[in-house]
Amino acid sequence: MGTNTNAALKAQVVVEEAKLFQKRKQVGILGGNFNPVHIAHLVIADQVQQQLGLDKVYLMPTYLPPHADEKKTIDSEHRLAMLELAVADNPFLDIETIELLRKGKSYTYDTMKALTQNNPDTDYYFIIGGDMVEYLPKWYKIDELLTLTNFVGIRRPHYGTLTPYPIIWVDVPQMDISSSLVREKVASGCSTRYLLPDSVRQYIADKELYVDGF
Repeated sequence: MGTNTNAALKAQVVVEEAKLFQKRKQVGILGGNFNPVHIAHLVIADQVQQQLGLDKVYLMPTYLPPHADEKKTIDSEHRLAMLELAVADNPFLDIETIELLRKGKSYTYDTMKALTQNNPDTDYYFIIGGDMVEYLPKWYKIDELLTLTNFVGIRRPHYGTLTPYPIIWVDVPQMDISSSLVREKVASGCSTRYLLPDSVRQYIADKELYVDGF
């Protein structure tokens, strides 16, 4: 019995030591309403993944952002379906549904706290536009949030990079595309070719989304 016990203990120690030497996962998070997801979103996610050598970047749709008008956001079922279509051909991109499952208004601190607790072997990189960096002091529990994730800033023209917060800056091709522009194009009957993945364009047409601009 003693011999077996010692062997079991030694095996457990070996396993625990192996865990310590395992490479931690490096994962990016790109949050947004994705109403709908468009080419610029995908370029940002892809470029950050490639430039930082991340294992994956997850596009994370919000159920309802803290300052969003719920009436102007289509059902999350459609936004999720379009995201699934958009990332289907890129093995380094995926979807994180934690905020859709939680529902309610989404604060980044609460989300990242849950993700780090659920995935203790993962280092997170939260991606934001350079225009958002100046608002970080107003973010909910920003100091605590900085202990949960690394911030990745996307450089934007006319926005500085000076900030008291640690930001990893990434250069991404500038694309003046927004979800609101896409919705306006659809509502006016104008082509969205090259603004969206073809699969997303087809989904919007099949489901007759955004005919009223929303």
